[in-house]
Amino acid sequence: MVFFPAGTRFRIQLLRVCICLAISSAMPAFADDGIQFNTDVLDVNDRKNIDLSQFSRSGYMMPGAYSLAVHINKNELPEQNVPFYPPDDDPKGSMACLSPELVGQLGLKDEATKGLRWWHQNECLDIASLKGMEARGDLATAALYLSIPQAYLEYSSADWDPPSRWDEGIPGLLFDYNLNGQTQRQQRDGVQSYSLSGNGTAGANLGAWRLRADWQGQLNRQTGNGQGTDQQLDWSRYYLYRALPSLRSKLTLGEDYLNSGLFDSFRFTGASLVSDDNMLPPNLRGYAPEVVGMAKTNAKVTISQQGRVIYETQVAAGPFRIQDINDAVSGELDVRVEEQDGSVQAFTMNTSSIPYLTRPGSVRFKAAVGRPSDWQHHTNGPLFGTGEFSWGVSNGWSLYGGALGGGDYNAASLGIGRDLMALGALSFDATQSRARLPQQAGTLSGGSYRLSYSKSFDELDSQVTFAGYRFSEQDFMSMSEYLDARHEGRRVGNSKEMYTITFNQQFRDAGVSLYLNYDHQTYWDRPVNDRYSLTLSRYFDIGRFKNLSLSLSAYRNKYNETKDDGMYLSLSMPWGNGGNVSYNTTVNRNDTTHRVGYYDRIDENNNYQLAMGTSRSGANASGYYNHSGDMARLSANASYQEGRYSAVGFSAQGGATLTAEGGALHRGGVAGGTRMLLDTEGVAGVPVRGYGATSKTNAWGKAVVADVNSYYRNKASIDLNKLGDNAEATKSVVQATLTEGAIGYRKFGVIAGEKAMAVIKLADGSTPPFGATVTNGRKQETGIVNDGGSVYLSGINAGDSMTVHWNGAAQCEVRLPTPLPADMMSSLLLPCTPLTGADTSTGPEATR
Repeated sequence: MVFFPAGTRFRIQLLRVCICLAISSAMPAFADDGIQFNTDVLDVNDRKNIDLSQFSRSGYMMPGAYSLAVHINKNELPEQNVPFYPPDDDPKGSMACLSPELVGQLGLKDEATKGLRWWHQNECLDIASLKGMEARGDLATAALYLSIPQAYLEYSSADWDPPSRWDEGIPGLLFDYNLNGQTQRQQRDGVQSYSLSGNGTAGANLGAWRLRADWQGQLNRQTGNGQGTDQQLDWSRYYLYRALPSLRSKLTLGEDYLNSGLFDSFRFTGASLVSDDNMLPPNLRGYAPEVVGMAKTNAKVTISQQGRVIYETQVAAGPFRIQDINDAVSGELDVRVEEQDGSVQAFTMNTSSIPYLTRPGSVRFKAAVGRPSDWQHHTNGPLFGTGEFSWGVSNGWSLYGGALGGGDYNAASLGIGRDLMALGALSFDATQSRARLPQQAGTLSGGSYRLSYSKSFDELDSQVTFAGYRFSEQDFMSMSEYLDARHEGRRVGNSKEMYTITFNQQFRDAGVSLYLNYDHQTYWDRPVNDRYSLTLSRYFDIGRFKNLSLSLSAYRNKYNETKDDGMYLSLSMPWGNGGNVSYNTTVNRNDTTHRVGYYDRIDENNNYQLAMGTSRSGANASGYYNHSGDMARLSANASYQEGRYSAVGFSAQGGATLTAEGGALHRGGVAGGTRMLLDTEGVAGVPVRGYGATSKTNAWGKAVVADVNSYYRNKASIDLNKLGDNAEATKSVVQATLTEGAIGYRKFGVIAGEKAMAVIKLADGSTPPFGATVTNGRKQETGIVNDGGSVYLSGINAGDSMTVHWNGAAQCEVRLPTPLPADMMSSLLLPCTPLTGADTSTGPEATR
């Protein structure tokens, strides 16, 4: 037999193919128990010592229970135990038993389930009751393949599964963190400042329930001005939630922020039941808010709502665009940009939502009950209740409305939405409030009116992501304004008018793209706030210089009567394999800076950026480095401005996940969010990935990927190009559709160890039959016996045991030497010890 210089799995499959090709050329004789082959065509010395039982029946698997991954058409379910029983009309046959629990995961339509028939004491689905359905087990891939006509299945898409296939994950504990540290020295006054801030989530999962606790803290210290140290750590929120797939909704108990499409958000303690758009197919979902701005230097950006930190990160100098904010966030957000030169930008933005439209015949709803609460976890307002709905009246029209009532505050809203088809989507609603303040006689009553519009102009390559106008009468109050007035003894934040627009335009022929964001807010009792942001980008070629990029960003921010204008111009071109060089200039009211920079991507896990330049106050330099490690995402930055300041900063984002199946430290995703625990069966150092950079499994063969989405069909894989020579992947791709906050668990098939030729000998000096299989302690196939007992084995580890199978059962056991021979190029001689009760007889008569 000639062995090719290829992987072990390839050799095993090649040997299978050779056997099948050889025996298929023989004239088969059909008997009651299957197919008998003429083995004379095989080039084997001892034709009496052959075991072809595994090839005698197409797809045959011996009766018994097997742990198999279930494939439904092109989709995959988690590994589970699947019994195989002889069917009533074929005692020597074998058929997969699809239990009612497994059938419940197939995603069958209601009308398809009504005609199902069952067998084996009603434990197994009669596959014939679904015309056209097929089931096939395959031990080589440890999988059960189900082919089901699409007409029987619920709606699914390339990235989405119906609720019957959603996975609640496994029980476990988690702790996520996001740390940011900075030190700055002001050269003019000698003040040295140190700051460390962080936020994150701790939690536990049990079944469908998710227990979470959000935390945030900061430590500030200054020397040279006598201010000392300021520190604070708060557990800002405790809550419990779970998905209710049957209602396409999410139930939350504990401390929460009102999630409403009609009323402003405020903090409360109680319960809420909200239709979750994330449970809808991707093309029917909304979108998350995004924050755009410009940093003059390396800066820390903090996004908060009513004092709770939602998102915090460090950005390099220049424009930034933050798009990965949780889509459950609604209402007004506070944005704070802390520059390394000591200056601070601050502005507010309103999270916009697309018009409140619903598919025909569908109803979306949101309901909550409880009492307003504060940061000290004390209730400080009246018991309230709120509910709202959106009803798809017909193909194009939606009716929506809701009410909020509690104590001396009541509000009601009613609106209508229209899908204008080619002209976009439009909605209008009116809200009326009535409030009585303890310190004020009489009742305040007023209205608020809102118009929203959204449209994608495909033929013009433009998109109005959101455009809105809102006018509120002077005596209109939101619930949050009412609560603030009760606490402060006076009204604050009395809104009047608000305009907002987010617009994208592509000019593909000219290679130009435009992004515009505009927010305008007026008040009855305080100054106007304005925020403009415009970005123009163009890609072009000049001679032999290709893919040059020119970008112009400008903004104007008017906040609390303070104006802040700025502009950023950048020209960059590729340099080398993964880098680019750039020139940029930043202009603001205080300074004008010119920089030349270089960016390079070392690999998928590492990149850096260096810049040097001049400004009115002197020379400047900065650097930025990012590393996506196995256990955390790290970044470091430094900047220097002659005569003004020097600064150094760092950030770390990661988490820890622990379950009964194992755990790992890992890079961070959404704090407290969905993640997947990957198991390589105890093999360390295996490169795995979700949608981000590759991570390696820890010493226990575990890794966690947190870059997965709730209710999406997520895939994780082994990076075969980076897999070491001492390991082979028999199953390199897994997938899962997880509910929000779940800890998914998936296993890869990995065989680790040395590879070598071996000769297996039985106690009487004979050899196992041609075609016998060898498996390790994890039931993984590590080789197929060739003529004369020779076998190419993989997964060889000192002291391990392997079993040899023929006649449909394990017959004998080989034990690998300790230590392994220094020269693995020569064949190993492996005695095979008979197992108790095994029939080690070989030859054709033994296989009949």
